[in-house]
Amino acid sequence: MQSTSGRDLAVGIFVLGGLLAVAYLSVQVGGLSYAGPGGLTLVARFDEIGGLSPRAPVAISGVKVGQVTAITLDDDLRAEVRLDLDASLELPIDTSASIRTSGLLGDQFITLEPGGELDLLADGDEIDFTYSALNLEKLIGTLVHETDIGGSE
Repeated sequence: MQSTSGRDLAVGIFVLGGLLAVAYLSVQVGGLSYAGPGGLTLVARFDEIGGLSPRAPVAISGVKVGQVTAITLDDDLRAEVRLDLDASLELPIDTSASIRTSGLLGDQFITLEPGGELDLLADGDEIDFTYSALNLEKLIGTLVHETDIGGSE
């Protein structure tokens, strides 16, 4: 059986396209992304971060403006979350940060809600107003244990 160079070229292009598609899907599923140079690094401290992880998006009004770069414990045993944000942002000092979940069981991300102050946050500043993640297991456990299941009268 004799193969032609045209058929070999078509098969090669098809295989290369398949490999590029697999590479693209791997990057998308893995969450790897390059949002460009950040430049504005802020710190937020939370009592409970739930399933928040590094590289989680940071959004304002649903628009991605940065990502989580690191999560560590501070001296008071609270979660210290470092945010790398777009350098062109001008956030007031009373900006709040909260951990949200996309969908019912989706990934967690941080949303920022700018305040109304005229003074702005600078590189390395800390966001003072934070709202921790909602822990569904703890909430359900509290409801179950506080509800009188026995029906005593």
